[in-house]
Amino acid sequence: MKHALALLGALLLPALGSAQAPTSSDPAPEIVTKAARVYRGLSGLQADFRQKLEDRRLGDESSKGTLYQAGNKFAMRFSDPATEAVVLDGSKLWVYTPSDNPGVVLRYPPPTSPVFGYNILDWFLKSPLDRYRVTFVKTETLDGRVTDAVLLQPLVPGEFQFRRATLWFDRGDGLPRRIQTDEGPQTRTVDLSNVRTNGTFPAGIFAFKVPNGVKVVDQ
Repeated sequence: MKHALALLGALLLPALGSAQAPTSSDPAPEIVTKAARVYRGLSGLQADFRQKLEDRRLGDESSKGTLYQAGNKFAMRFSDPATEAVVLDGSKLWVYTPSDNPGVVLRYPPPTSPVFGYNILDWFLKSPLDRYRVTFVKTETLDGRVTDAVLLQPLVPGEFQFRRATLWFDRGDGLPRRIQTDEGPQTRTVDLSNVRTNGTFPAGIFAFKVPNGVKVVDQ
């Protein structure tokens, strides 16, 4: 389960904009504010992902697949490890990771927080400047694309499950190409590619079907 839970949406921070370079002494507030504004107007997003978890205690772990997000629905469908999934169907969260928990799917109840819930996208993009200290880090080319990296540090320690997060926004289309979170002994890096916005989704992508012989465990 460690390769799935902490991501949930830390994955998508859309920020469509022009290809102009930052001009202020620290452009991070402008970049993050634009991301939040565009996120509110985005109907959906799909992207292929590759995720690496570096853990000082347990060793490294890699995974890949496709993620989908639309409104309050979210899904990570893994191709490696195959058949694994994290699905937020709009009310309940399902976490199926048989490589870590064979024969079990974890089911979480509706969120109690009206602000954050289970959608980590909202954690970053709802009033981000009220919740984070943001700092421009660097400009870096990833897979031939120029990106601007921004560091987000929570203003209230312990409010989130990560200590800080760095997001790389594509200079051309404004969309994220890499997300990295510091989770104490773990560092999680997610690279996104083949990003598509406002399209149609495969049928049933936001519904989780419990496999035969798998036990549902309520959390």
